[in-house]
Amino acid sequence: MIGGGGAFAASLPRRVEIFGHRGASALRPEHTLASYAKAIVDGADYIEPDLCVTKDGVLVARHENNIIQTTDVAKRGEFADRKTTKTVDGQQQEGWFVEDFTLAELKTLRAIERLPQLRPQNAKFDGQFDIPTWQEIIDFAAAESATRGRMIGLVPELKHSTYFAGIGLPLEDRFLASLAAHDYPQRCPLEIQSFEIANLRYLRGKLGRKPNMRLMQLVEPAAGKPADVVKAASGPSYAEMVTPPGLAEVARYADVIAPPTRAIIPLNADGKLGAPTPLVADAHKAGLLVHIWTFRPENYFLAADFRTGTDPAFRNEAGSIREIQTYIRTGIDGFFSDDPGLGRRALDGL
Repeated sequence: MIGGGGAFAASLPRRVEIFGHRGASALRPEHTLASYAKAIVDGADYIEPDLCVTKDGVLVARHENNIIQTTDVAKRGEFADRKTTKTVDGQQQEGWFVEDFTLAELKTLRAIERLPQLRPQNAKFDGQFDIPTWQEIIDFAAAESATRGRMIGLVPELKHSTYFAGIGLPLEDRFLASLAAHDYPQRCPLEIQSFEIANLRYLRGKLGRKPNMRLMQLVEPAAGKPADVVKAASGPSYAEMVTPPGLAEVARYADVIAPPTRAIIPLNADGKLGAPTPLVADAHKAGLLVHIWTFRPENYFLAADFRTGTDPAFRNEAGSIREIQTYIRTGIDGFFSDDPGLGRRALDGL
């Protein structure tokens, strides 16, 4: 066995773990302390902060560095001149970007719901919460752990590593320093994720293998190549990474492979689930755990097998639970969910 999920995986009983995707983002605006708190209350094993870096070098939780969809920056006249167009990981975007703001400036902004048409109940929280720093999230998880008497895992994702390095704001050493500066990440379940390869290899070299830590290689087989591979003009595509030889190579530096749900059970032309792929078995054979993303409870996101009615915004709890259970039966080791409470109910139902 090459990877074996690391010492951490070997030290725990076999179980399916629930990762609160951006917190409980189906129920609260994503990447806010309120979202993380709801995920913890509802039974998530881990909470997920996606990490970007500010102009003054502070790690903060945003799913991407463009904050136009998740903050009120577009309504803030004092920052109107910071609207710009950038190319990030090969995609041209217009908006406002984390790296153009100091932390103090970002803290004046307020979080808003990304998907108000599908999640109008979340939009009611617009303006109530700020953008948390990685340090604040660590402290929050430690406090919740002490209060609840259970360890709250952290599953940070390093976002746009190649891009940030290219503008003089590399993430990795800042992230390593943050781990060394706090007690909680030294002992809590910690799973570090990235869609890129070089940063995970670098972290493995610096961190080694620790009992509480895993590295997670995110993959999206339909999406081409990782950003660092594109820049280097050398390396595997995501599709190559999920072949048996590719998985064996991933297991040299990572403990977990993390594909999207439809790479495990794809959709047929009618939108219903097809036959499972061999990816779970192949990954396990390579010594990797399989953590998949992302389950969402609205009709819009469900396979046709599990939808009820025609309203895309309908919060379909029963259908979501059935869909999650179908995927659990393929042998996955964990999953990301926008609604960890439904994930917990799905597991309890089995």
